[in-house]
Amino acid sequence: MAIIINLDVMLAKRKMSLTELSERVGITMSNLSILKKGKAKAVRFTTLEAICEVLECQPGDILEFQNDKN
Repeated sequence: MAIIINLDVMLAKRKMSLTELSERVGITMSNLSILKKGKAKAVRFTTLEAICEVLECQPGDILEFQNDKN
């Protein structure tokens, strides 16, 4: 996959658990887990916005493009 999800990195930097993020954002643990593992096919902007607001970060801190051609 060309898009890398760095949610686990941001959670570690903020010393926050996935459970706490789930409660604060209002997203189920299973949906956040799917996103964290990079298994999500899409992310709503409202979801990304809520995660960024809680983690006090930018979307680029969570999403990273990796060129697979290298």
